[in-house]
Amino acid sequence: MKDRENIPKATIERLPLYYRCLDKMDTFEDVDVVSSKDLGGKLDIPSTQVRKDLSYYGEFGRRGVGYNVNELRKSVGKILGVDRIWPAVLVGAGNLGHALVNYKSFSMMGFEITHVFDSDSAKIGNLINGREVVSVNDLGRIVQENNIKLGVIAVPTDDAQAVAEEMVESGIKAIWNFAPTRLRVPEEIEVKNEDLAVGIVSLIYHLSWQEEIEAKGE
Repeated sequence: MKDRENIPKATIERLPLYYRCLDKMDTFEDVDVVSSKDLGGKLDIPSTQVRKDLSYYGEFGRRGVGYNVNELRKSVGKILGVDRIWPAVLVGAGNLGHALVNYKSFSMMGFEITHVFDSDSAKIGNLINGREVVSVNDLGRIVQENNIKLGVIAVPTDDAQAVAEEMVESGIKAIWNFAPTRLRVPEEIEVKNEDLAVGIVSLIYHLSWQEEIEAKGE
């Protein structure tokens, strides 16, 4: 396997797509072997790209035969680190926080929100999918006691930066941010931003553009 620093970012971003597709095939389809052409076809990725992406991590499958679905799923899962469960803390017990804690498919990707925090006294003590909402003042202690590296931010924009700083100080190394703002964190902290507003506006833009095209054609 090549050094991870030398693997293209686009290749890394495609690995979860391969894993999810292989997991579905292994779980729901009666398929033991898959070719790079068939795997790529399910994801609209050229077979040459599939082979190149996987080659960064070693030799998989046999030429002219294909890949064993179950074995490749396990191998890609190990590369991604989803062959075990990574506990995470979530700050923000609002509607979005509830939805994230209740989302059952996270565990299949090696991710589990084990602790939920909020600063609102009215929410502290409530249960969300069996997790008790705890005061954000206890964030550092719980993160350190449980050696948790993942944090999820589901708070309003104005609170997100302060929460991020608390997470970093407590020992969190990677943050999944749902607040529509860019966080200022140390370079070594990995941040993944999910701006839901940008996503819906992009969809609306395409709908609006399509309506304009249809109107011109009338």
